[in-house]
Amino acid sequence: MMVQKLALSGDEAIAYAVKQCDVDLVAAYPITPQTIIVEKISEFVANGEFDGEFIPVESEHSALSTCVGGSLTGARVFTATASQGLALMHEILYAASGLRTPIVMAIVNRALNSPLSIHNDHADMMGSRDCGWIQIYVENVQEAYDRIIFSFKLAEREDVLLPVTVNLDAFFLSHNVESVELIEDGVVKKFLGRPKRKYRLDPDEPYSFGAMAYPWNCFEFKYQQVVAMRNAYKAFDEVEDEFSKISGRKYGKLGKYWTDDADYLMFIMGSSAGTAKYAARLMRQEGLKVGVVSVKLYRPFPEKEILEVLEGKKGIAVMDRSISFGAPTPPLASDIRSVMFANDMKVPMMSFVYGMGGRDFSVQDARNIFEMLMKKDPSEYPKETIYYGVKA
Repeated sequence: MMVQKLALSGDEAIAYAVKQCDVDLVAAYPITPQTIIVEKISEFVANGEFDGEFIPVESEHSALSTCVGGSLTGARVFTATASQGLALMHEILYAASGLRTPIVMAIVNRALNSPLSIHNDHADMMGSRDCGWIQIYVENVQEAYDRIIFSFKLAEREDVLLPVTVNLDAFFLSHNVESVELIEDGVVKKFLGRPKRKYRLDPDEPYSFGAMAYPWNCFEFKYQQVVAMRNAYKAFDEVEDEFSKISGRKYGKLGKYWTDDADYLMFIMGSSAGTAKYAARLMRQEGLKVGVVSVKLYRPFPEKEILEVLEGKKGIAVMDRSISFGAPTPPLASDIRSVMFANDMKVPMMSFVYGMGGRDFSVQDARNIFEMLMKKDPSEYPKETIYYGVKA
C-alpha cells in the first residue's frame, strides 16, 4: 500500500477525508474556525475532485436540516460547524438522532457567547451532550482525519444508525499543521462500502418518517436509541479493528499513557492530552508514577474501560474544558464520579475546569496538577471543582 504524507491543518485533513469517503451531500454554513473545512471541500468541487452535492445554505439550522433530508434518502452525508452554529442546530440534533440518520459532523470546538470568543473550549458540544449523537474527541490532526473515515463506517452499521460528531479543538488542531498519512482512495472506498439502508425515502417502497408519537408509543422510540447506543459501544471496537487493518493505527475508546503502574492519573479530552502526556513523561524520568487517560469516546461513555483503568489508583485529576453552571461538577468529572459511585469504587478525585476561551494549558500547568494530587492527602482532596488559573 502506497502511503502519501501531506502537511495539513486539522480542517484540511477533515476535508481530505470527506473527499475520500464517497460522500453524496455536504450542506454547511461558514463559521470560524470551521470555515476552512467547507472552503476546502468547495475547492475540491470546483476542481472536479468531489462528485457529491455541495449546498451552501443560509444557516447552520438549515445545514443540518438539509443533511437530515438527504440522509433519509439513503445518501452519505457530512457537515461541519462550531460554537454558535452548533447551538443554532440544537433542535435538529435531536431530529437527526431520533430519525436514525447516520450523518457525520465535524465540530471545531469553540467557546459560546457571551462574552464573544472564537477560541477553544468544549462548552458547545457539552451543551448538546445528551442529544443522542455518538461523540468522539481527537487529540491530533492525524486522528481527526482517521476518525472521519472511521465514523462513516460506524454510523452506517445497521445495528447502529446514529449520527456521529468528531470533535477537534479550535485553532490548536483546526489551524495547526501536522504531517498526515493519507489512506489510498480505493482502500477507503472498499473499507466503507455502500450499505443500503432498509428504511429510507423511496417512492417504490414508501415509509413514514417523523410521524407524531403519543404517550403510548413515544417512549419506545426513544428506547430504540438507547439500544442503538449500546450497539455502538460494542461496534466501536469492531470497526476500529477493521480500520487498523487498512491504516495501521488504533486509538481506542481511551488513550492510555503509562497507566498500568501509575499511582496518579489525569483524565483529559482533546489536544491538551498531548501536553499532559509530555508532562507525565518528564515526571516519569524523575521516578514519579503518573499517567494520562485521553477520553476519546465520550458518548456512549466507556464505563467498562474507565473502571479498568481506575483500579488500584491513589488519586485522579479530571480535567474539563467546560463548565456546568450550578452543577456539583462539570461534565467529564460528573460522568466519572457517577461510574465510580455506581460500581462502589472509591478512588479519590479532584475536579478541575481549565483552558476556557482558549487559555493555554502548558506542560508546567499539567505538572502543577499532578503535584497537587501527590502532595495532598487523598482524604483531603477538595470536593468542590477547582477553576485552575482563573483570574477571580
